[in-house]
Amino acid sequence: MNSLVTRGSLFDDFFKDIAPGFYVRPLHGDGAPTPSQIKVDVKETDGGYTVHAEIPGVPKEDIHVSLEGNVVSLRAEVRQHDEKRDGEKVLRSERYFGSVARSFQLPAEIDAAQARARYDHGVLMLSLPKKVSAAGQRLNIE
Repeated sequence: MNSLVTRGSLFDDFFKDIAPGFYVRPLHGDGAPTPSQIKVDVKETDGGYTVHAEIPGVPKEDIHVSLEGNVVSLRAEVRQHDEKRDGEKVLRSERYFGSVARSFQLPAEIDAAQARARYDHGVLMLSLPKKVSAAGQRLNIE
């Protein structure tokens, strides 16, 4: 599901230790995030769930959240590129394009109509109320 090329692997670490002069690192920042790098905190209350997901450096327009039953899916379109300014000579340019996604299952179904999402300073905050099931209601006998 992940279409991004990972920048770190067991072989990279091996060659970095054996021949450190041949290991080339990007000139700016880290590479694009991978699904395991979308860190989430999930908290449960009686009425629902609160999810905090770290998705730094991605505009909120490029973040997509979908709810289906008790499954929460997060997807972000990652675009990282260098800017060239007047008078600069580009020695190396690296661009990352792709998408990163993560899904997880909650213990109870979510009421998607009442769910809320907010994105602030690289953290996506979801307020996901539990769906009230009709099976637990008591019927009045006429």
